Amino acid sequence: MRRRLARFVELASKRRRKHLIANDAPGVKIISWNLLRRTGATVHDVAALIEAEQPDILLMQEATVEIDVLPDVIGGHYARSPLPGRIHGVACWSRLPFARPPRACTIPSGPIVKRHAQIIDYAQFSLANVHLSHGQMLNRRQLRRIASLLSAPCAILGDFNLVGPTLVPGFADVGPKAPTHRMVDLLPIRLDRCLVEGMVCSDAQVLPVFASDHRPIAVTLRPEIGRRVALAAYR
Repeated sequence: MRRRLARFVELASKRRRKHLIANDAPGVKIISWNLLRRTGATVHDVAALIEAEQPDILLMQEATVEIDVLPDVIGGHYARSPLPGRIHGVACWSRLPFARPPRACTIPSGPIVKRHAQIIDYAQFSLANVHLSHGQMLNRRQLRRIASLLSAPCAILGDFNLVGPTLVPGFADVGPKAPTHRMVDLLPIRLDRCLVEGMVCSDAQVLPVFASDHRPIAVTLRPEIGRRVALAAYR
C-alpha cells in the first residue's frame, strides 16, 4: 500500500511539475564564450558583447591576464582561474556579487594539460564554468566529476570539446543545438554546451561569429520553484 501511495504521489508530482516553474520570473541570462587566447577576443570585444547582449552572467574560457581589467572597463564582478602552467583559464563576470568568491576545483586531466572547473555560487543556484579535454572518454569523466560537486538547482556551461550525448545522469542538455565552432575551419560542430539540473531554460541561442573561433552561446535559466521550496524545507 505504501509503495502504491508513493508511486501515485510521484506521478501526480510529475503532472504538476510544469505548474511549479516560476513562470513570472524573468530568468537569468548567461552567456558562455571561448575567447581564443591571444589571437581572439580582447577585453574590449568582451565589453562590447556585454553591452550588446546585456547578460547577467558571462562565462569565459581561454581568458588571459588581459581580461582581468574587464571590471574597470564595464563594472561588475569578476574572477579568473588560470589553468596550471598555462597563460589562459576560465573566467566569469557578473552584474551582481557572487555569494562567495568563485573557486577552482580540480578535475581528472590528461597528461599534457591540467584542467579545473570554476564553481560559482549565487543565492539561488550554482554554476560550473568548464573547458574540458578533447578525449571523448576523459571529458565525460570530467563532467561526471563536476556534476558531483554541484547541488541542484545548478548548471554546467562552457567548451565541452565533446561530440554526441554527454551521459551525465540527472542533467538535461538545454543549450542551443546549432554549431558553435568549425573544426579545422571546415566541419561545423557543437562544442559549447549547457547542462542543467533543477533549472528551466526558457531561451537558448547561438550568437553571431565575433572575434573568436567559437560562437558564444546564450541561455536564460531559472530554478524550478518546486525544487527550491523542497530544498528550503529540507534545510
